[in-house]
Amino acid sequence: MKNFIYTLLLLLPISTFAAGNVVLKRADVDLEDFTSIQKGAKHYVQYCLGCHSAKYMRYKRIAMDLEIDEDIVLNEIAPEGANIYDPMLTAMNEHDSKKWFGVNPPDLSLISRVRGADWLYTYLKGFYTDKSKPFGSNNTVFKDVGMPNVLWQLQGEQTAVMEQSHGEDVISFLKIEKKGSLSDREFDQFVTELVNFLVYVGEPIQLERQRLGKYVLLYLLMFGVIAYLLKKEYWKNITH
Repeated sequence: MKNFIYTLLLLLPISTFAAGNVVLKRADVDLEDFTSIQKGAKHYVQYCLGCHSAKYMRYKRIAMDLEIDEDIVLNEIAPEGANIYDPMLTAMNEHDSKKWFGVNPPDLSLISRVRGADWLYTYLKGFYTDKSKPFGSNNTVFKDVGMPNVLWQLQGEQTAVMEQSHGEDVISFLKIEKKGSLSDREFDQFVTELVNFLVYVGEPIQLERQRLGKYVLLYLLMFGVIAYLLKKEYWKNITH
């Protein structure tokens, strides 16, 4: 029974849990929105690939799954000089990453499956100014994170408004002190597209799995009915 309960807990979506005292914001993920995923791939290459690889995803796979021409992927998404069969690898070497960040930035191929879409969405929107940190920023979801706020020019600079709770200072909400190049609505859309791409990368075959799952369940239902009728036929002369 303990193992059964533990398994059920593992199956619960990670995003349903809050991160500490932070309530996670809902990410509007839609894997059928290929345009959103395509834009998210472009955002990833522009703002994330400099440090974070997604080594289990190839540009060829993006073209196939999103039903777009390979030339579009190479010209509008992939970094200059990339081959269509290349995986999404960062150009940063391990020596430089350890020197600048103290650790190798993680590969993000499966980050959406580990953290959940809501966590990623809240995390990307949760950076605020903290001059006590090496990169001048902190995060509401991931306290003392070693990653700089690479999206600050788009979002603007946020400050944390504090309040007292049980004798301790806690973050009440974040306030934009200096506007970025995008409006609040535009930045929300930007982050949604980026998270949408990361969710797709975490399981590219998810839509196909869900489509086939309906037929598998239908088959099991039909097989169950046949097995039940067959069982009754076999046992009718024994039980009477």
